[in-house]
Amino acid sequence: MNVYPPSEDSELLLEAAMREISPDDEVLEIGVGSGFVSERIKDLCKHLIATDISPYAVRESKSKGIEVIRTDICKGIRKKFTLILFNPPYLELSEKERRGNWLEKAINGGKRGMEVIVRFLDEVKEVLADNGRIILVVSSVNKGIFGEIERRGYAYEIVGQRKLFFEELYALKLYRR
Repeated sequence: MNVYPPSEDSELLLEAAMREISPDDEVLEIGVGSGFVSERIKDLCKHLIATDISPYAVRESKSKGIEVIRTDICKGIRKKFTLILFNPPYLELSEKERRGNWLEKAINGGKRGMEVIVRFLDEVKEVLADNGRIILVVSSVNKGIFGEIERRGYAYEIVGQRKLFFEELYALKLYRR
């Protein structure tokens, strides 16, 4: 298996996206994976583009009729979006757990599970419309994530959550302060 299978975090992102999306939205889903979310919302908005770093995820999502660009987060994209969705890798894998494959990229968020999220917060400003919103999935294992969000000029609200046996997942709605 080379593509992250839809899980509780994918479902949480989809639920939050369904509540937030409007017909006028220009949507960017970063880290589209299997296309689980994009496939279900692409007809509910004006336009949807997705990105993924994995060639396997790009191929699988394209097979579902999703417009996908292979890139890291949003590098090279020059368009502005009113709604950006991201279910990032948010776990910290130990040396023993690392495999060096594409699936690892979908789950390994780096140190404290926050390196990819912080990079996303820094880079997404370039593609977020002035009145844009972001739906971001984070975990209770990401200690300090709310401070990182605020330090980068975003306000947030929790728009969904899911309790799992070892963590709590949050769907956050972010917007510029």
